[in-house]
Amino acid sequence: MEIKSAQGAGALLKPVRGLIFDLDGTLADTEGLYQRFWLEAANSLGYPMQRRHTLMIRSMAASVAGPLMRREVCPDFDYEAVRDRRRVIMAEWIDAHGVQPKPGAPEILRYAAEHGIPAALATTTPQERVHRVLGLLGLEGMFAAIVSGDMIEHGKPAPDIYLLAAKRLGVAPEDAVGVEDSPTGVRACHAAGLYTVLIPDQDEPDAETAALCDAVLPSLFALKELLTYAGS
Repeated sequence: MEIKSAQGAGALLKPVRGLIFDLDGTLADTEGLYQRFWLEAANSLGYPMQRRHTLMIRSMAASVAGPLMRREVCPDFDYEAVRDRRRVIMAEWIDAHGVQPKPGAPEILRYAAEHGIPAALATTTPQERVHRVLGLLGLEGMFAAIVSGDMIEHGKPAPDIYLLAAKRLGVAPEDAVGVEDSPTGVRACHAAGLYTVLIPDQDEPDAETAALCDAVLPSLFALKELLTYAGS
């Protein structure tokens, strides 16, 4: 199967041998919860975190996010303490209310399976929580490989997680499509050499982020249409 450029024009790319997805905000409708509970956790501990700060650290490795928040929020920002508090209150909320898939998530994964395209996850989220969320979404068992942030040395925006995911799928990075919702994820995907698709979730990409994308699409349904068109 082949895929064209974002505008559907120009030379065809190499055949797509794998699809690699971020989880939160891409397949799971959880990014809004992250924004809410980062703020609740930080404010409850006395830190003046704002929504713009939560957007900065989407999908970002703790080793990068911690120093960033100490620069952007306040010098004594205790990233680990805030993160631990956020995890507790967000988990409690999810236990009570569940989570929903992003529109088109089950459909794109079924399409991939039906057309022999192996799918993987490349997510900063720890492995234990990944399986919890996939179970709630009804998507467990739909991935040939799952790579989480606790399995690599350098998290997003470094390319390591996408490179490992491609390796575990047995495909070259340039033969895979990576699907992201955040600037940090886009940087990781692009740096790994994948065909980079952005489906914005909490905000629209700035010019720098858009320039790193091969396609910016409105939904996973649009990704399915793009793959269907390219395969015709």
